[in-house]
Amino acid sequence: MRLPIDPNLPASLWAETAIPAPRLDRLEGRREVDLAIIGGGFSGLSAALFARDRGLSVAVLEANDIGWGASGRNNGQIIPTLSKKDPADIIARFGTDHGERIIAMVRDSAELVFGTIRSLGIPCDAEQTGWIQPAHSPGRVGLARRRSDAWAAHGAPVEFYDRARIAELLGSKAYFGGWGNRTGGHVNPLSLARGLADAAQRAGVLVLTRTPARAMQMNGDRWELTTPSGRVMASRVILATNAYTDDLWPGLRKTIVTANSWQLATAPIADSVRASIVPGRQAVSDTRGELGFFRYDAANRLVTGGASTWQIGAEANLRERVGDRLMAWFPQLSRLRFDFVWSGKLAMTRDFFPHVHQLGDGVYAWIGCNGRGVALSFAMGRELARLAAGDDPRELTMPLTPLNTIKLHGIVNFVAPRLALWSYRRADRREISA
Repeated sequence: MRLPIDPNLPASLWAETAIPAPRLDRLEGRREVDLAIIGGGFSGLSAALFARDRGLSVAVLEANDIGWGASGRNNGQIIPTLSKKDPADIIARFGTDHGERIIAMVRDSAELVFGTIRSLGIPCDAEQTGWIQPAHSPGRVGLARRRSDAWAAHGAPVEFYDRARIAELLGSKAYFGGWGNRTGGHVNPLSLARGLADAAQRAGVLVLTRTPARAMQMNGDRWELTTPSGRVMASRVILATNAYTDDLWPGLRKTIVTANSWQLATAPIADSVRASIVPGRQAVSDTRGELGFFRYDAANRLVTGGASTWQIGAEANLRERVGDRLMAWFPQLSRLRFDFVWSGKLAMTRDFFPHVHQLGDGVYAWIGCNGRGVALSFAMGRELARLAAGDDPRELTMPLTPLNTIKLHGIVNFVAPRLALWSYRRADRREISA
């Protein structure tokens, strides 16, 4: 049954400017495939494409419309690092063998995204202009140099920037140095999600929208996924729901903490001013705990964001606070107006690493984007496709880890993000005043 685009798709800059969604069906009746993927975001759709390359028949079950979750709501920055873990941390956690593989996967993740976009011809305002992490205080300059040196030692195309160079790159005197990776950049994420869905459908994937999986159980030697309008039978299943994970598989949701992330987009910046603010159009996210980040969209809007401890009153508060931050960083913005404000969830793990789980016989999941969802989702989608195709788990980049739920999850999920934000703000103020 063909359906119109969901009128409940969250309002955002991306919903306003993305390419049209492909015409997709809702499941009706019974279908049989080799692989069923639950979640139609970057992870699920990229896994579907990689699995088709391996010859599997694939169905993707999306509960809403393509891009309804984090894949259509994020800032669209493509960043080839983990958010809080550097190469030495990765090796310390996973050992030299797996650690080196994971470092290479993360290092190459942005190129994987842009390479996929190019090969599939997806029109998503892709700009591989690089990613910059400026140091917001003198004390963070050393961190920037260490990160640059560490990733360079593992073959990443990175560069360290002194204070004069970072001011030139950003058009701002608010930063003290920084570093960057030339393979990063940014996209319209909802266009990318829709383009992936279209490419998957053309490749023979059964892409189903408004088809929530309500239950799954073994039926003989196959998994039976029950939806409100039908059933899917599959030998293997991938759960690719990340921050929007529910209780379909017991305990999976309780391995992460979810936080609300807000995005704001200005009115288009005048050409005369735009040329003086990030003239190279890189994606930028700084070293603050309460992250400062921004990039341009195709119409020269600055797309930025922030965090709020409470939902009530958050939009008005963020308009003022994020606006003040942008004006402080870029005094050349004599006037500032936000045309779009929206939010979505991201998933954090306790150790700030992504995790790959084997949940049952032929059932796999990855979870924990930790703020690096776009690039990481493609890399992890490829890993999950390898598992579904029968590759030896010991040969994968990411080792399988057991499902460890967070005790008192409901309380922790409510309290932890708010305590973390308060702690980050306090540390940022101390760092700047030191």
